[in-house]
Amino acid sequence: MKIGVVSLGCPKNLVDSETMLGLLHEDKFELTNNPEEAGLIIVNTCGFIESAKEESINTILQMAEYKKTGCCKYLIVTGCLGQRYAEELFADMPEVNAIAGVEVYDEIGSIIKRVMNGERFIMLERSKPDVIYTSKDTFLPRVLTTAPYTAYLKIAEGCDNCCSYCAIPKIRGPYRSKPMEQVLKEAHALAAGGVKELIVVAQDTTRYGEDLPGGRLLLADLLKELNKIAGLKWIRVMYCYPNNFTDELIEAFATLDKVCKYVDLPLQHASNTLLASMNRYDTKEEVAALLAKLRERIPGIVIRTTFIVGFPGETDADFEELKEFVEQQRFENAGVFAYSQEEGTVAGTMPNQIDDDVKQERYHELMALQAHISEELHQETEGMELEVLVEGIEEDGSGLYYGRSYREAPDIDGLVFIENAGDVQPGDFIKVNILQGFTYESVGERI
Repeated sequence: MKIGVVSLGCPKNLVDSETMLGLLHEDKFELTNNPEEAGLIIVNTCGFIESAKEESINTILQMAEYKKTGCCKYLIVTGCLGQRYAEELFADMPEVNAIAGVEVYDEIGSIIKRVMNGERFIMLERSKPDVIYTSKDTFLPRVLTTAPYTAYLKIAEGCDNCCSYCAIPKIRGPYRSKPMEQVLKEAHALAAGGVKELIVVAQDTTRYGEDLPGGRLLLADLLKELNKIAGLKWIRVMYCYPNNFTDELIEAFATLDKVCKYVDLPLQHASNTLLASMNRYDTKEEVAALLAKLRERIPGIVIRTTFIVGFPGETDADFEELKEFVEQQRFENAGVFAYSQEEGTVAGTMPNQIDDDVKQERYHELMALQAHISEELHQETEGMELEVLVEGIEEDGSGLYYGRSYREAPDIDGLVFIENAGDVQPGDFIKVNILQGFTYESVGERI
């Protein structure tokens, strides 16, 4: 029987899906990318905000249709939505044979065997010791679903930040750092398998290590060790929080040759009143000071951030303050999200919820402002020589290859299109002279 896995949500969830695939491969299960031929389908869900929940539910229902039209006999739901709404999903979706939470994906083999034996059940708690966050020498196998030259490296699970709008701590539990020996062993294995770009992820990467013996922040130390790994070309760090972005970490970004001068720093707002309501740890003034320090000490730095508009109690003055901050700071890339009222969160019960039409108006206004800034900053790269990781060729017959420089993370940032690329393959690094910069993309010519 063939098994298919559908992965939704963030890169951290993707690592869990790849781990399940790795374990299934080790257990000699046959895997398939085609749900029509899968006898068992696993949907690894996201439950972060309303739109993600809707996508997860729709995907579960779509996969359930293969029980009627395809080979599918069994349907398993895993991940955040399953963890958060297990009882409701179990009752409302009789098509689902089992629901497994976020802590038990390493037991997927035994879960499948139970389902095939006719059981229908919910499993949210572990039946055996947690190897992942206790063993120094063991890491679970993975089957990469990314391009073979790029992989995500998850260094921690859970979150202790408890932002008032976010349900992740309730879904994923407290922050748990993986032992460094285990992280490095996995990184070495990925590099030996051909990975050239390693993308470090966690709910909060800058918090890494504080819960390990010694109780200190270790991301800078980890980056120094990762920088020594042969075969790796780029080390990209995502989900950095400003309150733990230490001088030591800034030094690591500035001096380690493989660490991309790219900082992903979700800031969420610029009004101190709103930041306090969000239970964020920084003020606008502290964030501005950090941004100035990052730009001073890391030449060529690119900063990506995210903002939430329409948070409960956000006044016109708060929104104007946010726009002014964005205009002043001129981020290369910024994502904007309209606040999603989530049950089980502090913000979800706050008074002064903002009307959806106001949220959408502010969303589009801030996105338009950021698009203008991004376009200007991309135009400033014209004439710049950048090393580009080639990822593919356009299918429109133009012969244009495309890829990314250190300035772009996969899936969330734009691309560099390459004229006269010559004889190249996906995974190659080539020098490109940027000819034109646009809002999200650039066009260049191979040097």
